[in-house]
Amino acid sequence: MIGYYNYTVVLTFMSLISALVGMTLSMDGLTVGALICLAMSGFFDMLDGPVARTKHDRSDDERLFGIQLDSLCDLVAFGVLPAIICYNLGVQGPIGSIALVYFVICGVIRLGYFNVRETNNFFSDEVHEKIFVGLPITASAIILPLTYALGLFLGDQGALVLYHLMLIITGTLYIGGFQIRKPKIRTLLILCVVAVVTFFTLLFIKFPGLIGA
Repeated sequence: MIGYYNYTVVLTFMSLISALVGMTLSMDGLTVGALICLAMSGFFDMLDGPVARTKHDRSDDERLFGIQLDSLCDLVAFGVLPAIICYNLGVQGPIGSIALVYFVICGVIRLGYFNVRETNNFFSDEVHEKIFVGLPITASAIILPLTYALGLFLGDQGALVLYHLMLIITGTLYIGGFQIRKPKIRTLLILCVVAVVTFFTLLFIKFPGLIGA
């Protein structure tokens, strides 16, 4: 069989599987479950890099395979899944379709550009600063759940406007030319914990009976 199989790609596949489960939940109207799957995909993606670097005997082909595999799975998890969730939340019609298409295309452009940079860095002997150019596509794992939670307090029309704005603004940030220093794993974990606590706090404020459900 073609491909490279070792433990370094397990978390990448877990992120993909979580995204696929999230799609089915979203299509069944289980939005909160789909958003949790999106967040789980982000968690797996956050850890797959550090785990991959623990294997020091990877060949060049294995490392390049990992770069491509990660981007392909990221497109599904953080490009297509958020678009499906937003569609099922009511982002439809001509304007909604434009927002969804724009969001996904910007994600594709970002990942394609990321692959070019990472491949060039791979073959370069220079020491490159650890930075992101533009907003990482995995940010949707935090942005969309928080947007949904905030939208619960705005009513149906207000929430729809918020979803449209989130897609357009986030998509634009994906392809922005600004630079962000890559955060350490500890910083990412703190951000994830804060986002999760905020998300569920907003849910419980809106639906107090959810705690006892």
